[in-house]
Amino acid sequence: MSIIENNAELITKAIAVGMPSNRGKDFFDIFSALLQERIIFVTGGVEDRMAAEITAQLLYLESDNPKKDIWMYINSPGGVVTAGMAIHDTMQYIRPRVGTVCIGQAASMGSFLLASGEPGMRYALTNARIMVHQPSGGAQGMASDIEIQAKEILRIRSRMNDLYAKYTGKPLKDIEKAMDRDTFLEADEAKAFGLVDEVFDKRPVTGDSADKA
Repeated sequence: MSIIENNAELITKAIAVGMPSNRGKDFFDIFSALLQERIIFVTGGVEDRMAAEITAQLLYLESDNPKKDIWMYINSPGGVVTAGMAIHDTMQYIRPRVGTVCIGQAASMGSFLLASGEPGMRYALTNARIMVHQPSGGAQGMASDIEIQAKEILRIRSRMNDLYAKYTGKPLKDIEKAMDRDTFLEADEAKAFGLVDEVFDKRPVTGDSADKA
């Protein structure tokens, strides 16, 4: 398992931990070890290769135990909408509950994945920063092609607004206003907006779902 970032492969190869086995102790990179604890990291830009790894990890953990929660730690500036939707749809598709935790930042598609976690299991750490905005895209070519792409961006924006409204419980008009431009939120503001359920500076010591995070 690796996180997708420019130097991520070097990071994951450099950090190894030992885990007990029949042979005494096996060594894994730190992120593979955490995957065994049902913890997934979404770090860096959301793009197709990352989405393939994250969705594969989600499906693997479902096959391993369809009744046990999964935790997704998010520190992402966002990225490609279709890649993010692949992760989102897999989160909703599998049987385990998927809790989300924002560490650092969850911007754009990162905030969407944060909000789409299991209700009651969406957390942010105290100094996390969350940002929402409308999807963007560049269009070039013939006028007819530009028109088609513009209509598609508007369709995606409408769909994203509907889903944000669903996950936050906010009226659609409030979502549209927040999404019209970059809207940055502190962790407590994200909670008030409905993007997360709780803000923590220490790991909770009570509650089954909180303990597993």
